Amino acid sequence: MADSGVTDDDKKEALIERVKNEGKELTKEEKQRLRKEKKNQKKNKEKKDGKEEDKGKTAANVAVSKPDSQNAPPAVPASATLPVPAPEAPAATEKPAKSKAELKAERRARQEAERASKQAAVSKPKVVTSELQPAVKRLPEHIQADNPDVLKKVAKKLERQQIPLRVDYGYKVSLVSHLHQYSRKAPLTQQVSIPSSVIHPAIVRLGLQYSQGIVAGSNARSVALLHAFQQVIRDYTTPPNEELSRDLVNKLKPYISFLNQCRPLSASMGNAIKYIKKEIANIPSQSKEDEAKSKLLGCIECYINEKIVLAAKAIAKSSIEKISDGDVILVYGCSSLVNHILCEAFEKSRKFRVIVVDSRPRLEGRETLRRLVQRGISCTYVLISAVSYILPEVSKVFLGAHALLANGYVMSRVGTSQIALVAKAFNVPVLVCCETYKFCDRVQTDSFVSNELDDPDDLIVTRKGKTQLQDWQDVPKLGLLNLVYDVTPPDFVDLVITDLGMIPCTSVPVVLRVKNIDQ
Repeated sequence: MADSGVTDDDKKEALIERVKNEGKELTKEEKQRLRKEKKNQKKNKEKKDGKEEDKGKTAANVAVSKPDSQNAPPAVPASATLPVPAPEAPAATEKPAKSKAELKAERRARQEAERASKQAAVSKPKVVTSELQPAVKRLPEHIQADNPDVLKKVAKKLERQQIPLRVDYGYKVSLVSHLHQYSRKAPLTQQVSIPSSVIHPAIVRLGLQYSQGIVAGSNARSVALLHAFQQVIRDYTTPPNEELSRDLVNKLKPYISFLNQCRPLSASMGNAIKYIKKEIANIPSQSKEDEAKSKLLGCIECYINEKIVLAAKAIAKSSIEKISDGDVILVYGCSSLVNHILCEAFEKSRKFRVIVVDSRPRLEGRETLRRLVQRGISCTYVLISAVSYILPEVSKVFLGAHALLANGYVMSRVGTSQIALVAKAFNVPVLVCCETYKFCDRVQTDSFVSNELDDPDDLIVTRKGKTQLQDWQDVPKLGLLNLVYDVTPPDFVDLVITDLGMIPCTSVPVVLRVKNIDQ
């Protein structure tokens, strides 16, 4: 037994010595095999008698020391006595072992190839979308009137909702050719047959009032929209096998599209619609229809009361502090909020005078003049072309707002930016009064990218029986531009008075962030 153990060690040592002499290194698997065999041999040797263990140890020491000397007769015959397949035995056993290593290498190669392909697949669409985003995805549909592909999509969408498409009117100035331009002489309601239509009569009436200019002003339009939706909710009944929260939202979509065709929605109307949709989505599916409808009606009434009525009172309370006795206040156009502030200040026995600045073609300042004179406030009425002559005697400028954008710019009736610019030149403070529900997360620095075009026929004026632009459509390349809004930079605005307090224009993103957290 001891002799066989010696011969095994001699074989292994001879194999190691021979591989070293050939300049080859043992593979990891061969080394592991040798280690395992040595461990097994040690275990077997421990089981033997002490004498055999001593003999095995001395034989192992002799086998290790002999390869260094030149006279190694047992080592040479040991290598010589090795059978021919002995060196090939590891090779024969290497094949499955090497196949494992090869399999591991192949797996790693496959994993790396899959990772590389995934990264390439993910990176390629990003490049494509980043190239297409500025051209297609970031632009809303209502400011792509010159894109035929977008018009086709809008036409298909309206056709599914059974709503007619309103056709643009007249030749448009190339600078604003991407905006829609409609005529009041051809309202959308003429193309809608009410008995067979899917549009609620309250929405049809409201759309007609929007397109004809009967309901104008951000607050008035928002309140009218909310009241119309209240009527829709009252008349709504949930179909069988349907949920109110889902079906009612789908029911409102064609109504919103119809109103948008009559006249583009304002920023305040968009915020009100978002609020209604959020409240509808929050209705639990287990609630009864009558309870859900009464809850929605109460939410809408609460929105009108808090965001518009009480907000106006809070703004008036803060604004009165800025009005002193003897002030000359300049206002522009017709803002329901500014009119409310001035009337409240007059009731508080503040003595001031108001200069009403107006502009064509709407001449909304006449309505402001009528309301203030009825209250007994001293007023002066001028057109915007004379604003630079009367500004030296003005102490403060109060302006309304259509929307307050995220970058601090004020969107309001066209001409507001001109008045703010001239007031800045005369060092007259400009105060903008705006409710927070008009704050918008849109960013805009000019009045051409996103705006609204009014009826160009409003610019036609008849004087002494003569109409200069009566047949303007027959003149080629002649376009009449009737912009509704303009954008005022925050540098021209000294203070914004809101229902949350007095803030600078730069604080609009903070208010938007707080509102999003609350919602």
